Amino acid sequence: MTDTRSALLSAVHQQFCALERMGLTMVPRSPSSTPGPMQDRCAQAAVPESLAQIRADLGACQRCPLCQGRTQIVFGVGNPQAALMFVGEGPGADEDLQGEPFVGRAGQLLDKIIQAMGLQRSEVYIGNIVKCRPPGNRAPLPNEAETCLPFLMRQIAAIQPKVIVTLGSIATQYLLGDASIKITRVRGMVRTWHGTALMPTYHPAFLLRNPAMKRAVWEDMQKVMGLLGGSSPGRSKPTAPYCT
Repeated sequence: MTDTRSALLSAVHQQFCALERMGLTMVPRSPSSTPGPMQDRCAQAAVPESLAQIRADLGACQRCPLCQGRTQIVFGVGNPQAALMFVGEGPGADEDLQGEPFVGRAGQLLDKIIQAMGLQRSEVYIGNIVKCRPPGNRAPLPNEAETCLPFLMRQIAAIQPKVIVTLGSIATQYLLGDASIKITRVRGMVRTWHGTALMPTYHPAFLLRNPAMKRAVWEDMQKVMGLLGGSSPGRSKPTAPYCT
C-alpha cells in the first residue's frame, strides 16, 4: 500500500504544482486559516494525513460557486481504513440536508448492494467527486470538479483502499480524467488507477430507473469481491436479493 500512497500523494502534488503554473501561488483555505505558499503545500503533500485533517483543511469551503446553494458540505462517510471505497458524482437533495453521501433512494439501494456483498455500510467508505450539491442535481461542471478533486485524492491517499468502485459515467470520467468515457462501455472492466484496482459500474440512481441492470451491477460486485480477497473479515455467503 506504500506504493499506492506514494502514487496518490504524487498526483496531489502535481495538482497543486499545475495550479502554480497557472498563476495560483496561494492555496485557498478556510477563513480561519492562514494561507501558505504553494511551495509549502507541494512539500507538505508528501506527509501522510488523516481524514480529520483533510476535513479541517476543507473548512467552510467557498472555493467554487457550489457553496452558494448548499445546505451542508458532504465530505464522506465510512471506515477510514476501508478496503473498499465507492465514489459517486455529488450530493443530491437528501444528502445536502443530512450532510452524508448516498442517503436517499439511491443510497438505500447502494446499502443493499453493500450488504449483498457481505459487508456493512460502516465497513466501506463512500465519497463523491464534489462535496456540495449542484443546482437541480445536474452533473458537476469541470471547474467545480477540478476544485474539489484534490480533496478526494487526499481522502483516497489517507484511506488507501484496495478497490475503488466508481458509480456512473460522471465519477468515472472525472477520476480517470477522460470525458469521453461511457459507462456502458467500461462497466465491469477492472482498471489500475495509481496502483489501486478501480471498477466502474452503474450508478444506483440509474438502477432505480432501469431495474433490469441490477444483475449487471451484481456481476461487477462479484468481481470486486474477488479483488478484495482476504482483505475483509469473513462474512456470510454473499447474495443479491436487491436484483429481484
